[in-house]
Amino acid sequence: MKNIPNLFTLLNLIFGCIAVVFILQTGESIIVMDNTGATQVVMPEKIAWGALFIFAAAIIDFLDGFLARLLKSSSEMGKQLDSLSDVVSFGVAPGMILYQLLRISYAREPDGLDVSIIALLPAFIFTSAVAWRLAKFNIADNQSHNFKGVPSPAAGLLIASFPLIIFYEYFGLQTLFINKWFLYGVILVVSYLMLSNRTFMSIKFTGFSFKNNFLKYIMIILSLAAIIVCILLDAVWFGMPLIFLLYLIISFFPDRPGFPISRNTTEVNMPE
Repeated sequence: MKNIPNLFTLLNLIFGCIAVVFILQTGESIIVMDNTGATQVVMPEKIAWGALFIFAAAIIDFLDGFLARLLKSSSEMGKQLDSLSDVVSFGVAPGMILYQLLRISYAREPDGLDVSIIALLPAFIFTSAVAWRLAKFNIADNQSHNFKGVPSPAAGLLIASFPLIIFYEYFGLQTLFINKWFLYGVILVVSYLMLSNRTFMSIKFTGFSFKNNFLKYIMIILSLAAIIVCILLDAVWFGMPLIFLLYLIISFFPDRPGFPISRNTTEVNMPE
């Protein structure tokens, strides 16, 4: 029974590996000339499937922690295995998405298919930041109720939403999400947020009191509202960037009852 959570963690890893396979099977970038003569990039379907497997890995990542607490089988091995799996599912796979989106971005330019790999390597700054973030988390002893730096699953899911937003052409924003400068900016900002020492809220509850979980409940309510609005607008995957922004904004609120983010608070480490 004690290894059941670890088996779920391995399923997280397997889903991450499947995501990488799909992301790498996009083939060459597809360039289409429309009636105006402008170039339009058509997102290959397989990279979107890879993004879906990252979301599936996130569900499993939540369940393994839940099962570990339910079965009282938390262990040092489980914590290390969880982080190793997260590096693949929320570091390597999203990094490959960024790599492919940068390729597509450059493919829109003259001679873009001959772009130097040096221009694409910044995608792996994100992957490196995830690995650093998880290593720092594993040796910390004060990230139970809150996190130092944005959690890697949240950052990975943000990146995973990009191919889906492009694929479904939400609000005509597909061009933005294949703009190389936008992608470089996202890489730098999100990587910085993961490695920063700023305290960010954990959604894990230690009780259900509204007073002691005020901002957590606010985060959940606003996230559900964002999802409902996106569903009504037929743009469900656009909810992920909105939720990520909500998470950042709420986490930057000052200390208050229900949001104990004091750096002097003694806490016990637990898996992200």
